[in-house]
Amino acid sequence: MTPKGKLIIIGGAINTGSFTETTFGLPQNMNFFERGILKKITTESLKGTASRFEIITTASLVPERVGEEYIKAFGQLDVQDVGVLNINSREQANSEENSGRVKAADVIIFTGGDQLRLSSIFGGTAIHQILLDKYQDEPVVIAGTSAGAAASSKNMIYQGSSKDALLKGEVKITGGLGFIDGVIVDTHFVQRGRIGRLLYATASNPGILGIGLGEDTGLYISNGNIMEAIGSGMVILVDGRNMADTNLTDVDMGQPVSINNMTVHVMCDGDIYDLTAHKLTIHHPKVVPID
Repeated sequence: MTPKGKLIIIGGAINTGSFTETTFGLPQNMNFFERGILKKITTESLKGTASRFEIITTASLVPERVGEEYIKAFGQLDVQDVGVLNINSREQANSEENSGRVKAADVIIFTGGDQLRLSSIFGGTAIHQILLDKYQDEPVVIAGTSAGAAASSKNMIYQGSSKDALLKGEVKITGGLGFIDGVIVDTHFVQRGRIGRLLYATASNPGILGIGLGEDTGLYISNGNIMEAIGSGMVILVDGRNMADTNLTDVDMGQPVSINNMTVHVMCDGDIYDLTAHKLTIHHPKVVPID
């Protein structure tokens, strides 16, 4: 069944989940996260700036600060109906009041932080089921940045150092919130050198597509299978379907893992990947000659 909802997953900005700061190396006037991706979230909602937004700050260690920043940023985009849900327990994730707010929302955004908090607090709760139903049956926009993006898929990376990622057992994987299947998502990807984590995750389950999201970069996913790159950086795709061999099951825990013939794609703003056809279409913008 094709979902009616839209999914926007973003690689993150800086550790606190802040997007109003530009201290992560972007040139001036290139803050796509605030001016581009947040605007994309708004315009993809049927009600546009009149939409009801709920910001779920559960993953963050500084939820009040992050919530205030989202309210401020969306206010600059003329979005005024923005609420913040700082849900810290499964009891709160099952409450009628919080469930009602999620039911009434046109846009739900999961902020950055610790994705294990998202899966352990929301998994199997009333709000989780409401979100799954809304994504299938309504034109809702569900967005996640950093931890919120990592938790969006059925399989989720929650731990593993970049340096030792290709040692057996270093990368830890569990179940996510399951809005999209057949993929696994890693974030802060380019900046933190996480290619090893994604290679390991894909080698251990070659049937899923590894998605590495750079900071200030995301994927806009429609119809459950059409992924368009958005933002200022890169999206790395790791496709293990044609992997020829790996020694993953033969080596001891903590030993290096070999992988033969893994396919890697790089997406930038405007490129489209079809998850059903497994086809990447690169966007070639017209070059405007300078007089």
